Amino acid sequence: MNRRQLLKVGGASILVAGAGLGGFAATRTPTRALQPWHKEAHAFEDARLRALSYAILAPNPHNRQPWLATLVGEDEIVLTCELERRLPATDPFDRQITIGLGCFLEMLSLAAAQDGIHARITYFPEGQPVSRLDERPVAHIKFDSGAAVLPDPLFRFAEQRRSNKKPYDLSRPIEQGSLQPLMAGARQSVQVQGTIEPGAVTTLRDLSWRAHEVESYTPRTMQESIDLMRIGKAEIEANPDGIDLGGFAMELFAGLGFVDPVKMADQSSTAFKQGLDMYYDLMHSAMGHVWLTTPDNSRRSQLDAGREWLRLNLRATGQGIAIHPLSQALQEYQEMEPLYSEIHEKLMVEAPNRIQMFARIGYGPTVNPSPRWPVESRVQMKA
Repeated sequence: MNRRQLLKVGGASILVAGAGLGGFAATRTPTRALQPWHKEAHAFEDARLRALSYAILAPNPHNRQPWLATLVGEDEIVLTCELERRLPATDPFDRQITIGLGCFLEMLSLAAAQDGIHARITYFPEGQPVSRLDERPVAHIKFDSGAAVLPDPLFRFAEQRRSNKKPYDLSRPIEQGSLQPLMAGARQSVQVQGTIEPGAVTTLRDLSWRAHEVESYTPRTMQESIDLMRIGKAEIEANPDGIDLGGFAMELFAGLGFVDPVKMADQSSTAFKQGLDMYYDLMHSAMGHVWLTTPDNSRRSQLDAGREWLRLNLRATGQGIAIHPLSQALQEYQEMEPLYSEIHEKLMVEAPNRIQMFARIGYGPTVNPSPRWPVESRVQMKA
């Protein structure tokens, strides 16, 4: 730390002390950006809006929230992808974005079932895109209140579901009796597998870490993440998507100039190296791994994988097991090709079968939900 930085730290310390450390820290929660997770955010008369208010809580890559729902008539929804919310560097074929849209559809279906409504979902009603998603609908949903449908027990975990990106408890193993229920009940088009065997976990920890290094040291893929980082309460509330970096400590370091997008992209900087150290700890605290496999890599399989990923998340939530998706080794850009092949080989998945999702599991601390745009911002009426 140079003299100017020391002076800035000293000045900031005086200001924080004067304002009251606890009082300042208590105001750093981005309350407005977390409103969609609250009960009152679901109070709509229209059953479609009620279901959509839960669907927007679904997990999705880099929290891009790429969904746009158009209400048609009295009982229909057309789901499209907002194309500017895709991830061209790390997800050049929109596979991960499509999986996120599948998560959205499953949460929508579960929420509709709570009202006794069957959400009849038709994938790609105007044709299935190939290389990338386009402006055509991803799905058409018809709300059928005349069908006999029962609530799904998994729905009760919808508001507690989290992607837990903290280190897990290394002293607390996952028992086989806890792993097996996570893999139960998947649709025929998706296979859910997992391991808690120590040797396999060590191997997959290492593979996960090497894949993260590739993404971090490839400038264009790292920059894609940096461009989506929201640092501190003001940025998070102004743009409640992307990668939220909030809390008192982060805001203090950002205010002092120790953390900013330029430093995060500089591979020689302390900020870059500390980011790597943080992820090393995350990857190496995995107490098990789970993955989803489909028989091909069609858009339909990607949507099905997303729907099963959402259900796997809810099952984990119900058991108190933390889950964190690790998509790096599954990404389809040139620098990642060796690790893409390696993870398929290690997990004995041969083409045309495809690993669609991969994650670490364990027991972790309680974490806050991710920010969300309000449902009203993700819905439009048909003109």
